[in-house]
Amino acid sequence: MNSAALLVDSFGRIREVVHEAVEGLTDEDLAARVTPDANSVAWLVWHLTRIQDDHLADAFDTEQLWISDGWAARFALPFPERATGYGQTSAQVGKVRAPGDLLLGYHDAVHARTLTLVGTVTNADLDRVVDTRWDPPVTLGVRLVSVIADDLQHAGQAAYARGLLKAKT
Repeated sequence: MNSAALLVDSFGRIREVVHEAVEGLTDEDLAARVTPDANSVAWLVWHLTRIQDDHLADAFDTEQLWISDGWAARFALPFPERATGYGQTSAQVGKVRAPGDLLLGYHDAVHARTLTLVGTVTNADLDRVVDTRWDPPVTLGVRLVSVIADDLQHAGQAAYARGLLKAKT
């Protein structure tokens, strides 16, 4: 397996968990919080997709689909356009409300673009520095592993929250 195939497989696993977490939930279920300060399934999926969109756009020097394809306008969230959910308060988390088809539509669009971006990555590409704000500077490989790890963690949290919601019904 080469680097590109490994990355495509990794991002595919995220997509699978996201779909399993969202499909069949009502808008109320998606916005529900199992405790007053818990993250909702909607927020978790929106956030992990925003991070993937933001970080890959930066690493590959392209536009975020959130902005360029009008997803920000479709979601109409009360946040700055470039918000990704990082550092949001509990009150802000509660403002993320979106139907499943919108969440999955955005996620699938980002996933498709991600596969295009990572589908030709070589081992040598992984050493390219993509962020000099850190010491040591962040390489493409480190950034991609970071996004994959973060996204899988949040997708798993969304699946867990879904299980708790379904256990109550």
